[in-house]
Amino acid sequence: MAFVLTDVLDPAHTAVVTCECQQSVLGEDAVFPALAAAAARTGLVANVARLCAAARGLGVPVVHCTAERRADGRGANTNARLFTAAARAATPFDPALHPGLGADPARDFVLSRLHGLGPFQDTGLSSLLRNLGATTLVVTGVSLNVALLELTFGAVDAGLQVVIPADAVAGTPPAYAEAVLAHTLALVATLSSTHDVIGALTTAGRDGGDS
Repeated sequence: MAFVLTDVLDPAHTAVVTCECQQSVLGEDAVFPALAAAAARTGLVANVARLCAAARGLGVPVVHCTAERRADGRGANTNARLFTAAARAATPFDPALHPGLGADPARDFVLSRLHGLGPFQDTGLSSLLRNLGATTLVVTGVSLNVALLELTFGAVDAGLQVVIPADAVAGTPPAYAEAVLAHTLALVATLSSTHDVIGALTTAGRDGGDS
C-alpha cells in the first residue's frame, strides 16, 4: 500500500538500509556478474550514495547490511541452490562495502551475516532499528530476487513502514525485477525514487524543525 511520503518519512523515525551493496556483489569481479550489470544499468551505487549522504545530513541513521562467507564455508547455509552457487563462485563473498557508496565508518552501522537469504532475521537489525526509534525503513540494494524480499517482508511483519526507491534497487533479469516491484513489493511497501525520497525527507525535516 502506498502512503504519502512526507507522512511516513519523518527523519526522527526513519532509517536507510542498504542490502549487499558490496564490492564483491556490485564491483567489476562480482560473485554474480548479471546482477552487478543490472545494478549498473540503474545507477544503483550512485543513487544509494546520494540517498545515504542526504540521510546523514538530516540525522537519519544509515545501516549497511552485508553478506559474507568464510573460506571454509562454516556457518553458511547449504540447503538451497543459491548457496551452492555462492560457494562455487570464483569471487569470494567479501563484506567490504562498495567504495562508491561513500560510507561513513564513524556514523554508519554495518551488520554482516554468514547465513540466510536476507538481513532481517537473526542479524540484530530488528533490535538496532528499535533502539534507533525507526518506524520507517528506506530499503536499497540487491537483490529483488531474494534478499530484498526477505528484508521487506521481515520489516513489514515487524510492523515497520517500508519505502523502496525503485532506482536504488536491482535484480536480474531486469524484467523480472520490474515485475517483483510492481506485483509483489508494491502490495506491501511504498515505491518511489531516490529524488523523491530525498525531497520528502528534506521537507519533513524542515517542517518538523519549524514546528
